[in-house]
Amino acid sequence: MSDADQPEPSIDEASPSPDPVHRPASGQKAATPRPFFRRIFGSLVRPAASRPLAGVRDARHAVAMCHALLSERGEVSGVRLATDVLAAYQSLEAPALAVFFDLLVDEFSPDPDAVGRAADAYRDEPSQANLIHLQAAVESPRRELFRRFNMAPGATGVLVEMRRQLLRTLGEHPQRTGIDADLVHLFRSWFNRGFLVLQRIDWRTSALVLERLIQYEAVHQIQGWRDLHRRLEADRRCYAFFHPALPDEPLIFIEVALTRGMSAKVQPLIDPDSPVVDSTAADCAIFYSITNCQEGLRGVSFGYFLIKQVAEDLGRAFPRLKIFATLSPVPGFRKWLTLATDTPFGDRMPAELAALLGALDGRDSLENKTISWPMRGELSRLCAYYLLHAKHGKAPLDPVERFHLANGARLDRLNWLGDTSEMGMRRSLGLTVNYVYRLADVERNHETYAKDYRVVASREFERLAKQSPLVRTGSV
Repeated sequence: MSDADQPEPSIDEASPSPDPVHRPASGQKAATPRPFFRRIFGSLVRPAASRPLAGVRDARHAVAMCHALLSERGEVSGVRLATDVLAAYQSLEAPALAVFFDLLVDEFSPDPDAVGRAADAYRDEPSQANLIHLQAAVESPRRELFRRFNMAPGATGVLVEMRRQLLRTLGEHPQRTGIDADLVHLFRSWFNRGFLVLQRIDWRTSALVLERLIQYEAVHQIQGWRDLHRRLEADRRCYAFFHPALPDEPLIFIEVALTRGMSAKVQPLIDPDSPVVDSTAADCAIFYSITNCQEGLRGVSFGYFLIKQVAEDLGRAFPRLKIFATLSPVPGFRKWLTLATDTPFGDRMPAELAALLGALDGRDSLENKTISWPMRGELSRLCAYYLLHAKHGKAPLDPVERFHLANGARLDRLNWLGDTSEMGMRRSLGLTVNYVYRLADVERNHETYAKDYRVVASREFERLAKQSPLVRTGSV
């Protein structure tokens, strides 16, 4: 199960190129580059041949319009000017877009001198007036620019897309992180829970939204309309958050199966040929997929509110429901286990497990039951150890685990061959986890995790982890 923390987008933009070297003809003196062009060309990410001067002029023109939008004139004719800026920005091609981002850094960042003076004044006299002045000095002009930009019809979606494009460049251009921080700051306000609308998705929902579900599903791919129809039958539920500014774009959606007992395997839940059962007899709601749809909203949290509200709504609609649980992947387990071979544990690794990791090239090695029962137990204990003890700083290493524990869930049960899909085998060696959301404990579990990152787990899970070979060898 994915989260708001779906797999991190890759940084796949072109690497930055150095300034082009213009060689003078024989006998000529090399011309000194003008400061403007040195500053502009030095920030681009592609060679000179792919960066026509027209692209630079387009970016400069768009930035000039941004300055106008921030001026007093922009306050008077805001919507019209914001619409013009929107059109100018959307016309930028990749090289010009790179220039535009760098000019947003150069020309719309806080004034260091003004910040310093305001900080000194507040340090000398920590009054509320000086604090307000310091806060105003520290806020970048970009934030107000984006606020005014957002007056144009459709601008919210354009800004979300702007951040999606920006995120892919941050690895090579860390100076742009200030733009990212400004957008995240605004999005957390604009997309807070008070503005979100929860909708149940069913077969009567608009075809446009249904197509979006097929397109965005990131956990268990939807194999066309027939597959989607089964996921929307009477014993299934699908809910999504929408925002009034993006009425046809789901921000995040969750898929639920109403079952008797807590499911251990995901394939029966997503089988388009599975029989439809009586949903009124269900005692368990299984959240088997949750997908963040907008990469540009990464870091803006929706998952907790979605799961909590869906659980409350289902509880009212189906009073017999007693268990609310996920059926989640363990996406980092196989990678972590492979790296563990370089620890002291690697020298004591059971030969069968070492051979498995060396030869596993697909799903058949596990699904065809070529692993002995003792080795299945060994893998399960290692996975339990991974979930309880492998860390990313102080937090758990596994991203799906971080998401659910932060939302107040309990790590409850580990399932052998719970997901036999190609991705399930590649990432999790087929193992799945049930995280249980007990509504009476959600707040306490959340506080326990938020305070010291303590993993709330069942006794069975803790017992399984203590039997791990990593504990026995003293490795971490």
